[in-house]
Amino acid sequence: MWLSKWIKAKRALRLKLTTCLLPPRTIEDPPAPAPRNVATVSGSDLLAEDVDREVHVPYTPTPSSSGILLPDHSAKPGEKICTICLGTMRPGNGLAIFTAECSHSFHFHCITSNVKHGKQICPVCRANWKEVPFQSPVADKSHPAAQNDILMQRQPFSPRVDTDRQVSSIFQAAPEPAIFDDDDEVSSHQFGVSPGNSTSNTSNDDHSTGPVIVKTYPEVPAVPKSENRREFSIVINLKAPSAPARRPSEIDGPGFPLTSQTSRTPIDLVTVLDVSGSMAGTKLALLKRAMGFVIQNMGPSDRLSVIAFSSSARRLFPLRRMTDSGRHEALQAVNSLRSNGGTNIAEGLRKAAKVMTDRKCKFPIGSIILLSDGQDTRTVNNPNPNLTDYQLLLPVSVCCDNPSGSHIPVYTFGFGADHDAQLMHFISQKSGGTFSFIESETVMQDAFAQCIGGLLSVVVRDLRVEVMCIDRAVRLTSIKSGSYVTRLAESRRKGSIDIGCLYAEEERDFLVTTDFPIADDTCDETALINVKCVYKNASSEAPITLRSAGKVVIERPLDVGPQTESIEVDRQKNRLRCAEAIAEARVAAERGDLERATTIIHCCRMAISETRSAQAGDRMCVSLNAELLQMMSRMSNRQTYEVSGRAYVLSGLSSHSWQRATARGDSTENTSLLQSYKTRSMVDMVNLSQSMVLGGHRPSPTPSSSPGRL
Repeated sequence: MWLSKWIKAKRALRLKLTTCLLPPRTIEDPPAPAPRNVATVSGSDLLAEDVDREVHVPYTPTPSSSGILLPDHSAKPGEKICTICLGTMRPGNGLAIFTAECSHSFHFHCITSNVKHGKQICPVCRANWKEVPFQSPVADKSHPAAQNDILMQRQPFSPRVDTDRQVSSIFQAAPEPAIFDDDDEVSSHQFGVSPGNSTSNTSNDDHSTGPVIVKTYPEVPAVPKSENRREFSIVINLKAPSAPARRPSEIDGPGFPLTSQTSRTPIDLVTVLDVSGSMAGTKLALLKRAMGFVIQNMGPSDRLSVIAFSSSARRLFPLRRMTDSGRHEALQAVNSLRSNGGTNIAEGLRKAAKVMTDRKCKFPIGSIILLSDGQDTRTVNNPNPNLTDYQLLLPVSVCCDNPSGSHIPVYTFGFGADHDAQLMHFISQKSGGTFSFIESETVMQDAFAQCIGGLLSVVVRDLRVEVMCIDRAVRLTSIKSGSYVTRLAESRRKGSIDIGCLYAEEERDFLVTTDFPIADDTCDETALINVKCVYKNASSEAPITLRSAGKVVIERPLDVGPQTESIEVDRQKNRLRCAEAIAEARVAAERGDLERATTIIHCCRMAISETRSAQAGDRMCVSLNAELLQMMSRMSNRQTYEVSGRAYVLSGLSSHSWQRATARGDSTENTSLLQSYKTRSMVDMVNLSQSMVLGGHRPSPTPSSSPGRL
């Protein structure tokens, strides 16, 4: 009797001491439970049964210094308790159990945390251990799927020494510094920055892959001398060079590139992850798996920082190079995430922007990835927010109209029926990123893979296109460039388009219209425009100038026989017609007039079907038709539009306005549509993601051929 009372008193005392002495955690809860018989869970090692079921852990609000809820670990009578975390050790609940040589048992992840800090005695009986649990990566580090797996082992005790840095515990949330300038240092050769500021048509940089290819397509090749033309169309097509060649040592498996060891330019990436209460269970498990894929596919020179947010936000770790130790720290941080609380997107973005602006070493290429499944519950309180309300969420440094002239693109991902698609689209548009709609949470990893497949293949940055009239009588009437900043001189003799970064082999098409008068009898041709490109290779600071990249001259005979419009021009007119119809239909749908919205889309389909390119079976027209049909079905009624139609439409607008691939809906549907704007590197990364299986890895595919320009 007295022994039972003594045990209860001891447990109560230990609980009070633990509550008082433990520092505030980085995220609301203790380490995530590991899958059955596995010590920890890596990005690709979630068991199918753990992913498929929703896991709801009961929470008891407990005040803490960080204002975060702590879980209740109260045990039932007769249940074993881990004396480190005071959590129950119920058989079959997915927790790995370690039984020491002194016969006392503990959660495996709890005791390994003790061992990592040099403790080799039993927390209960104080017996010295000769063998201790130890976490170590599998031997085959080169295997992309097994690279970050953690296996349970018994080894003679030896304090773990990390020569790069001591991995800080995610559970010990030290106060954040006032300035986030604690990023990993990088040397000048890691930037790939070349000295000098010379202007040339080619680059002297070691990573040069060739110039940007510029092509121009006039509406027709000839116009009669006696004809005065208005709105004469010209397509300007740009194509980025291929990715840098890889050395033989950089190939893993049968011809598949190991992305972490290429000679490409490194990047800075900050991921902002929603861990609010609605992320519990399957969503959070799949988010961890997707982040594991991102971590293992970043190279040792790339740097990553992770921000987790719910009711508040916290930086889990500074910008770290994804070396072996950096990956280990990143995986440890991501795998320990737990969910509860509200959704404070503004604070998450603010922390991410601060990481990027405060860093003491800055790579030329930096981006933010934001993922959320809910509505912002802190900053946007108006049930019908306007742009002013949304603007409160955006730090100035991420906006395209930032007075400093630079910005940080935010690539937003909204999934499920409850996320704020309008907000996510607004953030991406204002920052120069894209908005992806993940309808099925099971394709979250594929969506991330497509995004990083592009970010890890940037070959051109700060690209600017200048269009100048040649003949004195020629005038520019318009430059249709989607969301890219376009300027047209008051004289209408020149204009420009600010494009920014291009991924390897990525293309852009712009439709320019001109006016020109009747030609003189002595004039056999009219020089319309000249296209000039100025840009930088991704790894170089020296600007490259292509002065006469695309010169357009048309013939001016006395008479011209029957002519057909260029199929390239016709194709781009169809693309622009489709984007305009989607935007107009969206406005009608938001007013509640779904009938008019579907009518607008139907009329656009009919108009495109009668064009020359559509009747010739052009791939882009086939894709546009499939997209419009999908949107019509998602506008069939108000409920369907609210659940998925709005997000699908906004993701499509984002894709067309930037001419960049976005994830839309379920990646298994409309494969022809989803090839729009995809590059080879995106396709390869998605193929790699889809080849990953739970707990293993299928043979790596060979790089696919380019999907082609739709």
